[in-house]
Formats: sequence, C-alpha cells, structure tokens
Amino acid sequence: MTKLLLSVHVLVAILAVGSITVAASMFPRQALRAIGGEGPGVAALLHRVCRGYAVAGIAVPVFGIATGAQLGVLGDAWLIVSLVLTAGAAALLALAVLPGQRTLLTLAEAPGDVEAARPVAARLTMLTGVFNLLWAVVVVLMIVRPGSTTGA
Repeated sequence: MTKLLLSVHVLVAILAVGSITVAASMFPRQALRAIGGEGPGVAALLHRVCRGYAVAGIAVPVFGIATGAQLGVLGDAWLIVSLVLTAGAAALLALAVLPGQRTLLTLAEAPGDVEAARPVAARLTMLTGVFNLLWAVVVVLMIVRPGSTTGA
C-alpha cells in the first residue's frame, strides 16, 4: 500500500505541480504580448492550466500525508517543514499568482499600454519564481530526508 500511495503522490506532484510551474513561468511574457495586441489566447490558456492543475495539486499533500502515515514519519522534521513549505506555496499560488494572472488578463482584454503592465508582470514573475523555489526545496527535502536510513 505504501508503494501505491508514494507512486500516486509522486505522479500527481510531477503532473500537477510541474504543469503549474511551467505554465505560470510562461504566463507573464504571454500576457505582455496579449496586452501588446496579440490577443489573450495563449495567456488565457496558461491561466486555465494553472487554475486547473492547482485543484488537482491538492492530491499532492493528501497522498503525501497518507504515505507519511504509512511510513510512520509524520512527526519527522523534514516532513513537517515540507508540509509548511507546501502550504506556503499553495497560499502563494491561490492568493498572489492566480490573482496576478487574472489582473494581467483583464488588461489584455483591452489591448493597450504594455509599459504600464510591465511592473505587474515583473511582480508576477518574481512571485512565480518564489513558488517554484518553494517546490524545489520540497523536492530536495523529499529526496534527502534528513535522518534517513537509506544512505542517500
């Protein structure tokens, strides 16, 4: 059962979080193009990808906690830190990245001044970078697992 839970956890993390990180990273540039007159098509698609996979991404900590319970490591510091970082990444996505994308899409609905949108896009790029960094740290913690007896 542990192997199944871990497999689902890793698979969903790769598919959901990986898709969000790629789409969110591409979004600001595409939004600026849309505001410049190319239309919101690609940017709107990237936003839908981020929103959709954010919902699917809820399965990552759910299966992670289930796996941790099976392994008896729910009280280990590395797992607690990973959960806190995951919650932080989720909050950042829900409260800053997705709303920032929505703001740029609203600006793209009436093409106009790209220069006025650049600070919003720059902030969104930074927030997306922090989101990606949080997930990178979680991945490292999942692999290294301080105190692990695997020898890794």
